[in-house]
This record gives sequence, C-alpha cells and structure tokens, in this order.
Amino acid sequence: MSDRSESARDGGRLVTVAAALLTGGASRRMGRDKSTLLVDGVAAATRTSRLLAEFFEDVVLVGGDPPSDASGRRVEDVAGPRCALRGVVSALAAARSERVLIVATDLPLVTPDLLLALVALPEADAIVPRDDAGRHPLCALYRREPALERATELLRAERLAMSHLLDALGTRYFEGPDLARVDPDGRALTNVNTPDDLARLEIPVADSTGRQ
Repeated sequence: MSDRSESARDGGRLVTVAAALLTGGASRRMGRDKSTLLVDGVAAATRTSRLLAEFFEDVVLVGGDPPSDASGRRVEDVAGPRCALRGVVSALAAARSERVLIVATDLPLVTPDLLLALVALPEADAIVPRDDAGRHPLCALYRREPALERATELLRAERLAMSHLLDALGTRYFEGPDLARVDPDGRALTNVNTPDDLARLEIPVADSTGRQ
C-alpha cells in the first residue's frame, strides 16, 4: 500500500476513504434477499460489512434491510428508480470522505487484497476493476464530488446503466497482470445473482433460515 494510504489510518483503519455496501438490490433473479444469504454461516451483508469495517473508519450500509449485526451506518436510498445507480448516488451522498469505495452485497468473495489495491492506486474520478467478464463498477473507488454530480444527473435523466457513469468520468481501470497479482484465482469479483451462480461457488451458502 502507498505511503499516503498508510499515513491516513486511524487505529489501523483508513479515515480518508469511506466504504459503502449496497444492500438494496431487488434480487429478482435470486428469488430472495441476497444480503441475507449465508456464506460460511454468516449473512453476506454482515460478512462484507465486517470486512470493510476492518479497514475503513466510515462504513455505510445503503438501502434494503441489512442484517442487524452488519457493521456500519444505515442510510436509505434516495428517491428514484430502483437500480444500482440509485444506490451509488445514495452511497456518495452519505459518505463522509472525498473518496468512496463502493461494494455490492452480491460479491461474496471480494478480498482485502483487491479492495486495498484499489485504494492504493493513483487517484482518479473512478478506479474500476476490469476482467474478462467486463467492468465492475460496483466494486470500485470513486472520487465523491465529481461522481456524485454525474451520477445524480444521470439518475434524474433516467440514464440508469452504470456504463453511462463510467463513461462520464475520468475512469482508471485496474486490470491485466495488476489485477491478477491481487486476485490470482480470478474469484474475488464473482457476482452472485441467481441460484445457478450460488451452485458454482465452492463455499457453503444458504439463506438466513439455514436452508441450502
């Protein structure tokens, strides 16, 4: 990690970067609330929020109904169509730092190495992983002021695809050998949207009632 990041720690946690976990997805394809899916016996939102709380002083839980034991401040989504862009606007508006790391609940295998690598890169309006599956704007670092301005404009115009936001910002991509060094197995950005996605995971997953 860079000297700048190391010097911005308070008791081991970063104070110049906020973290936001998006928990308000509709989960239509999954058929149940993804934030409550159990991963190794822990609800997905709780698992990821605790990971974020290890490294970031300010953690925001955005939208939805996260488990009571999830770590962080709970904030409601702003008004607008139910979509990822609305969650991003809500996260940026609520964060207390100029840089905001945004992570979606449906990335249960995200790792500290990946998150801290994004924070350590030279600053840009957006720092976004990109692999063979494409761009990952919901595991990305944003500069709060320009990203909030552009995202709010797009939400009001109902241009809801996250690609519009990335194209409107000065976006730096984290990819290739650099990404492979922190994610050698290529699993950290595994997105879980459907029961089939769950079945492909090599870790025990159930819902909050314990049902597989």
